[in-house]
Amino acid sequence: MATQLKNLSEYSAGNIPDISDKKFAVVVSEWNEDVTEALYEGAISTLLKHGAKKENIFRKNVPGSFELSLGAQWTAEIEEIDAVICLGCVIQGETRHFDFICDAVAHGITNVSLKYNKPVIFGVLTPNTQQQALDRSGGKHGNKGDEAAITAIKMLGF
Repeated sequence: MATQLKNLSEYSAGNIPDISDKKFAVVVSEWNEDVTEALYEGAISTLLKHGAKKENIFRKNVPGSFELSLGAQWTAEIEEIDAVICLGCVIQGETRHFDFICDAVAHGITNVSLKYNKPVIFGVLTPNTQQQALDRSGGKHGNKGDEAAITAIKMLGF
């Protein structure tokens, strides 16, 4: 796995734009809440660290990762929102449900980004086990929330 070779919380500090006047929507899945809350904390921490104002960060919850696409669309269509960060976790189970959900969410988030011509970031973990999810939401492999936030920041500077 790629994250076994790289910590998700480490990134290049180059090309980071001024985001003090940017507005961010963070759409968070309530499913696998222990993981998604940790992802949210990582994302918020990274946004604030790089100059985002707390009052310019808006959180919206959705029931599960499948609903991230519509949640992203509803927030992206708000003209004042500069970037949307989607955070979720889909853990492999015994059925093909995992494959369908992950594929739909990836395509949905991409489509929202293209439709609204603004960064809509895929911060969704797709691990095989709960432990792998914990390792990537603040554990030994860093925090995917950090990675999602810095991706949004850097895309705003593109």
